[in-house]
Amino acid sequence: MTRKTSATQNAAALNARRAEFSAALLEWYQRHARVLPWRENPSLYKTVVSEFMLQQTQVKTVLPYFARWQAELPSFAALAAASEARVLKLWEGLGYYSRARNLHRLAQAVTARPAPPQTPEEWRELPGVGPYTAAAITSITFGAPVACVDGNVVRILARLTADATEFRDSSSAAKALTSLADNLVTADRAGDHNQAMMELGATVCTRQNPACLMCPVRHFCAATKQGEPHAFPRLAPKQIEHRSVTRLWCQRDGALLLHRAAAEARRLALQHELPSAAHLGLTEVTAAKGTLLATKKRGITRYRITESIYTCAAPRGKLADELVWVPLPELSSITLSGPHRRWISEIIERA
Repeated sequence: MTRKTSATQNAAALNARRAEFSAALLEWYQRHARVLPWRENPSLYKTVVSEFMLQQTQVKTVLPYFARWQAELPSFAALAAASEARVLKLWEGLGYYSRARNLHRLAQAVTARPAPPQTPEEWRELPGVGPYTAAAITSITFGAPVACVDGNVVRILARLTADATEFRDSSSAAKALTSLADNLVTADRAGDHNQAMMELGATVCTRQNPACLMCPVRHFCAATKQGEPHAFPRLAPKQIEHRSVTRLWCQRDGALLLHRAAAEARRLALQHELPSAAHLGLTEVTAAKGTLLATKKRGITRYRITESIYTCAAPRGKLADELVWVPLPELSSITLSGPHRRWISEIIERA
């Protein structure tokens, strides 16, 4: 028997016991679900905002942002009427700023309708809404019987079936496992089922050191029976690309020179960062002649970036439109990328 055939048979066996599986999962969820602000007095708006914030971001990181967002922009109407600058400022530090801009546009689209859409297909027509987000919103709010398949759910399903397929990435794994996920959804409690699966993956069936003895569905899990749940899912190694950027610290008359990304920029629209050597028309060698203030590292998707920050004399002449002098007392009022706000604060504190 091949591993592939074994996984197929395990999936069929799981399907045959899906009522038992669902009962065990939902009973556990009812007793152990974390208390989260979007689950208290839930609403369509809370669900949408939380799902956008939780994309590629951990719950503990999202919590303070969600609270501040709800206090400032408590409804689709409030969000739709807000300026993009205000939206991005509230999002500052969460990263992946296209999520904030898409959420802003989505609110404007929803408020322009006589009523919010209710089906996954309709939601996928809105900005920033893919299959997972559409399934989460419609199952939790409207009871649509569709599965949410993210990295947590992929991990659970791959372990339940001991699927040894080496997937190209999490997205391809999600596509391959969506049919099984949909079959397992409890039709009359689709929202609870999806939240229970996500909760299980986040708190019990974790990537490292899964707590199998605490798992409510361990008796359905083929990987646990094999004694190697940690081996699933099998994803092809990511191709990591390393990059280096030279950043410049130019200060004049109590103001700091910053680069402001264009409004149409995909990742950092209207966000400020320290300018790079290229922004000032300098070579890396010339820029590195200044005093090294800090060397910082960060990761963005598959890139590992090292950013070295050097002092630089204030440039003379007219500056490009995207280069702006910001008085130090006003740094808190503009929108900086999260890492650069931390780095700038550190350098100022040391000065």
